[in-house]
Amino acid sequence: MRIPLRDTAAVAAGVLAPLGAALALVPLRTSVTHTALGLVLVVVVVAVSALGNRFAGALAALSAAAWFDFFHTEPYQSFHIHDRADIETAVLLLLVGLIVSQLAAYGRTMRRVAVVDATHLERLHGTSRLAGLSTSSDEVVRRVRDELIEVLELRACRFEYGTLIGRPARLDPDGTVKVAGWIWDLERQGWPDGEIELRAIVHGRYQGRFMMTPGPDSAPPPLEARLVAADLAAQAAAVLDDEAVSAGPRS
Repeated sequence: MRIPLRDTAAVAAGVLAPLGAALALVPLRTSVTHTALGLVLVVVVVAVSALGNRFAGALAALSAAAWFDFFHTEPYQSFHIHDRADIETAVLLLLVGLIVSQLAAYGRTMRRVAVVDATHLERLHGTSRLAGLSTSSDEVVRRVRDELIEVLELRACRFEYGTLIGRPARLDPDGTVKVAGWIWDLERQGWPDGEIELRAIVHGRYQGRFMMTPGPDSAPPPLEARLVAADLAAQAAAVLDDEAVSAGPRS
């Protein structure tokens, strides 16, 4: 699995940013208290955690404590500490750095979740509004198809009317993926090969299916995204069902 560039940069910053800050503070080590120097390094740890991830934040805390010991405690340029107060400062720097790094990463995660949830809600509301205003089921189907490509990060998606043909992998309304009737371990195995169907069913009546093609080596979407996709397909099914009912039985 390819590691995102942002995560790679965050890990590099976790190692190098505290080192750079510790080096920059060397001219001040005899005129500024060790507590003040430690607080500056804590700020660096928080910055790395806020911009990176939990692992990068923890790595930054360890790096800050190590370079504080190496550059700012006697004997200098050594990882040995003789003074008890310096030992306490280094330990506190490590503990505080670990705590604030995790808090910062947690806050960043919560902000990201809130943004994603708001985006999913807008997708559902936007499609629902279109379904209520549009006089064309094809327009709603196209909207749902485009939304599925976005929310599931697909390479392509098409809609098939009519009867079921074949037994492709299937995304069910509960967010699970089934292959030949068995639940597929999406998180561990990634998307199955080939197209994946998402059936448009409402009130037990089958209206068609979206045939989805994931991007090459694309990461599987989280459960929340898969549930949103199922709700979008259900909205398309409802519009198609209403159109079929309005048209009446065929002669």
